Amino acid sequence: MDPEHRLVVCVVPGKRTAENTGALVRDFHRRTAGRLMGLITTDEYAPYRGAILEAYGVTVTPPRTGKRGRPRKSYKVPPAGLNYATVHKTRSKGRVVKIEQRIIYGTAGSVGAALTRSASSRAVNTSFVERQNGTDRNRNARKTRKSYCFSKAWSVHQAITYFTMYSYNFCWPVRTLRVKGRATAL
Repeated sequence: MDPEHRLVVCVVPGKRTAENTGALVRDFHRRTAGRLMGLITTDEYAPYRGAILEAYGVTVTPPRTGKRGRPRKSYKVPPAGLNYATVHKTRSKGRVVKIEQRIIYGTAGSVGAALTRSASSRAVNTSFVERQNGTDRNRNARKTRKSYCFSKAWSVHQAITYFTMYSYNFCWPVRTLRVKGRATAL
């Protein structure tokens, strides 16, 4: 999700698995033409780190040593300019008592600079995605909690998910966005 424009860039319906996480990051990479974003933030779900490195990483091939044996394998490293931070939530008795940011790729200075340039937030957080998930559950009765509405066929569930995201992006005016030249919200 692009927090500055409230645009849902891509969605992968289904369970939260490493495979779907990889598909989401690859789709985001494709839709943004591989450009590095100012800052990527997620929760601490472990597959994000590998998926982001796989999509954006630069392949390094170690030089041959001339010695006997199998040569070292190629590996990926994060490119310069890739800033990725996670949100770590400490819970006590089911409540969040502490929130910390953890920088995975990039430096504290580069992440701080990205946050300074951001028009939507000054802290590493996942609140925009969490708010979007709430909006999605509100707009799609199949995703509400404790409901009799459900999808019998997975293809119908996927279709309604894509439809609600499309209508959110292109048919729903986001009231929190400002129009240039006016101080009032839409």
